[in-house]
Amino acid sequence: MSNEISYKSYCWVVGTTSYRTDNFNHNIEKQLELLDEFWQKEENTGIRWTGNSELQKRYYDFLKEKAFITGEAERPDKDAREKTSGLVDIGLLDSDRHLTEAGKELLGIALSNDFAADNPLELPRDSFVYFKQMLKTCNRIDKNVVRPFLVFLYVVYRTKYLTNAEFTYLLPLCVNPEITEYIISEILSSRTGSLDYEKIILDVLMGMPNYQKALQMLQTETITEDLICTIGFNRKSKRYDKPYFKIYNLLKNIVFHNENSALELLEATKKLTNSKIGSAWRKYFFRNTSRRVVIREGNGIFHAVPILKSRTEEEFNKYFFEIMHLIKAKATLSDYFDLNRRYFKATDTVIFQDDNVSLDILPKCYVEDIADKLMDIAFEETDLLEKNAELCRISPYLKINKTILYQKLGRIVGTDVKDTDSARKIIRDERYARWNRLIDEKFPKEALIRLFTYFEERNDSEIRAMVTDNADIPTIFEYVLGIAWYLLSERKGDVLEYMNLSLEADLLPKTHAGGGEADIVWEYDETGWYPKHTLLIEATLADGSNQRRMEMEPVSRHLGEHCLSHPEEEAYCVFVTTYLNTNVISDFRARRHMEYYNSDGTEYITGMKILPIQTSELRSLLKSGVEYPQIYQMLDKAYNSSGTPKEWYEKNIVIEAGDYKC
Repeated sequence: MSNEISYKSYCWVVGTTSYRTDNFNHNIEKQLELLDEFWQKEENTGIRWTGNSELQKRYYDFLKEKAFITGEAERPDKDAREKTSGLVDIGLLDSDRHLTEAGKELLGIALSNDFAADNPLELPRDSFVYFKQMLKTCNRIDKNVVRPFLVFLYVVYRTKYLTNAEFTYLLPLCVNPEITEYIISEILSSRTGSLDYEKIILDVLMGMPNYQKALQMLQTETITEDLICTIGFNRKSKRYDKPYFKIYNLLKNIVFHNENSALELLEATKKLTNSKIGSAWRKYFFRNTSRRVVIREGNGIFHAVPILKSRTEEEFNKYFFEIMHLIKAKATLSDYFDLNRRYFKATDTVIFQDDNVSLDILPKCYVEDIADKLMDIAFEETDLLEKNAELCRISPYLKINKTILYQKLGRIVGTDVKDTDSARKIIRDERYARWNRLIDEKFPKEALIRLFTYFEERNDSEIRAMVTDNADIPTIFEYVLGIAWYLLSERKGDVLEYMNLSLEADLLPKTHAGGGEADIVWEYDETGWYPKHTLLIEATLADGSNQRRMEMEPVSRHLGEHCLSHPEEEAYCVFVTTYLNTNVISDFRARRHMEYYNSDGTEYITGMKILPIQTSELRSLLKSGVEYPQIYQMLDKAYNSSGTPKEWYEKNIVIEAGDYKC
């Protein structure tokens, strides 16, 4: 009888847990580029990927050669499959790992470095590709099909928003219309009370025939190690569930024979092969997991959980079964959260902020218009996954009606929205409201000062923890510098435009494979403190001789080309780094008197104003509360002063920044 029962999935996930990566967008784009190059090699032409371990290993070696990965995988062929399987799932690659029509479209956008919005939802071009792919992506759950992103759009429309817990533990359980409506009903009911999501998880699990059958087996058959392993539904191998047999017996003796086995139970939970699950068992039972405290208090260390109050073996078995599978399900669902979040965020329609998940303003208006049709297509498969299909081709229900879209946007903001320009203005204003909230909550001056210290120390883990893991450290440096200059400029200026960075819907940075100019170009109108001018901010984390080699030419070129293109305009450059090379200071000071020519030598300018500054001095300016008018005058005075480079910098930048009083 035991062999007749099997695991069946109860939830969906986008992508695969075997491939988790930082710099998500960049790595997807880069791998598409590398695969395109890999298949063009003569030795790979016409060879099938499927079942070909040798080819898969060759691709792994190719990724190492291109510095996309490091280290030595135990099974290179498996690693190669895992690194590409998620891209197959969302239709950017076919099953043989060739770029699909959709994959080629995304790669073309990345290589062109043109991400400007060209669609009615005002999404960046790459994000719109992801958006369409997510609308088509599906999971097979037993005999059913579910399109996760469509389900999400419907659920978040009905509930207005999801908490992180609801997104993590409940949304992926929506594998059919009935469960979806049940979960929506429970979430809406909780808006005026509290949500017992563990009960909902158990309700879904215990509604499945295989779980019902497994519990019946536990209640009627002789308890053996094999039985416990069978009813555990371990997806890898039931042998991984052997530790549960000892846990079962220890708990049974504690409950029915009052045996003082707390320490043994503590140690038994450490034998569970999944550390997250083992930790959850200990948290469930123990008030304190210190071995010394457990020895001292014995069974008195336990929480007053229902299983310890069981009066019958049948009741005990039911509690044990529920604890076992609830903890397993929560561990699985929490593992899936990160993947679902990454793929959904790639669409730039979803905002994860303040422990809530919601839609950005224009996508929200779009979903309101199509919501009543979403369930008609959310549980059926499409054959267009690999195509770069327009929304109306994916489904007529998904067609965008711009008139209705703008009407709904107007109702939200309380004004008429008649055309794209007025819609863009509203979106811009809404973004700046969220941008300023984000700075207040996440990036006040104290946080920026701490981040600049981390950049100086190259404490990348802390930087990523404070900002994002979807951008590389140089990109994050530019982003943090942009925020700092925005605060120094009294929050004046179109910083989201001035920063030449791609931002997610939640306004955090992301890195693209194509790259681009690193400049922040800030425009200032005339005031009583300074004339109308443009400021180019150049940022680098390079130091020593690398800084001299990598930055001296690009910085002067960017400013020189800008000045040649705008001869009527005053412009200067601030070069920001964590450590200044003295020869770089010397070179920039010498540029005051040097000519800079255009590419054919027919035009030139004489002298360029480039001021270098370290983040240590920038931290001093932030601490002092100084604002841009004073900074402009400080830098202008420094530019016009004299002295050898090292002494010049110490006197005019370090001392002035440190002693500045606003």
